[in-house]
Amino acid sequence: MRRELRKNDKNKSVSDKIIMYSGIGVTILAIIVIGLLMYSKSLNDDVREGTMTLEQMAKIAGNTTENQTGNTTGNSTSVSTEIGKSVEEAKNEIDKNTSNQINTNNAKTNTKANTTNTKSATNTNNITNTAQTNSNTIEKTEENKKELEFQKPVEGEIVKEYAKDNLIYSSTLEEWTTHMGIDIKADKTTVVKSAEAGTIKSIKNDPRYGLTIVVEHENGFQTVYANLLTSEFVVEGEKVEKGQSLGTIGNTAIFESADEPHLHFEILKDSIQVDPSIYIKE
Repeated sequence: MRRELRKNDKNKSVSDKIIMYSGIGVTILAIIVIGLLMYSKSLNDDVREGTMTLEQMAKIAGNTTENQTGNTTGNSTSVSTEIGKSVEEAKNEIDKNTSNQINTNNAKTNTKANTTNTKSATNTNNITNTAQTNSNTIEKTEENKKELEFQKPVEGEIVKEYAKDNLIYSSTLEEWTTHMGIDIKADKTTVVKSAEAGTIKSIKNDPRYGLTIVVEHENGFQTVYANLLTSEFVVEGEKVEKGQSLGTIGNTAIFESADEPHLHFEILKDSIQVDPSIYIKE
C-alpha cells in the first residue's frame, strides 16, 4: 500500500513538472509570435508612410511643373531671367578674368623677353667692349714691345767701341779696362740730341764721366749722354722728342780727360748696359 502511494506521488510529481515546463514553453512561444506580429505591423506602417511620402513628393513636383508651365510671364520667368543673367554675368566675369590673366601673362612674358633682350644686349655690348679693350690693349702692348730705333745723338766717328767682355787701353788711366759705352768724336760745343723720345730722368755731375744726362724711354730702355759741357736745353722730368737738343759736348769726364773731345754714350736695357751699336740705326 505504501509502495503504491509512493509510486502515485512520484508519478504525480513528474506529471506536474511536465505540465509546468509545457506552460513555460507555450508562454515563450506566444511571446515570440506576439513580437513578430508587432514587428511586422511596424514594418507595414513604415512602408506605407514611405509610399505616402513618395506620392506626396510626386504630387508636389507635378503641381510645380504645372505652375511653371501655366505661368510663362510670372515669377518663374523672372526667376529664370535672373538665373540667366547670373549665369551670363558669371560667364562674362570668367571671360574677363581669363582675358586679364592672359594679358597679365602676356605682359609678364613681354617683360621677361624685354629683360632677356636687354640683358643679352648688355652682355653683347660688354663682350664687344671687353674684346675691343683687350684688342686695344694687345695692340698697345705690341706697340710697346716694338723695338725702339735709336739714332746717333751726334754725328761723328766712333773712336772707342763698347767693351764688356774684352779690355780696351785707357790713355787717361794708362791701363787696360772695360768700356760700357761708345765714344763718338765731335768738337766742343757740338749740340747733342736725344736718340729717342723719352723723359729726362736725371742731370748730374758724375765723378767719372762728368756732366751726364740720363733719358728714360719705353720698354725699359735708358740712354746716357756723358762728358758734356752744358745741359742748358732741358730740365729733369721734361718729356723730349726724338732728335731734340739736350746739351753740348765738353771735356768733363775725369776717366777720359786725356782723350779728344767726344760724347760718351751708353744704352741700358732693364738697367743693364748693352752695346749701343746694335740699337743705333744709321
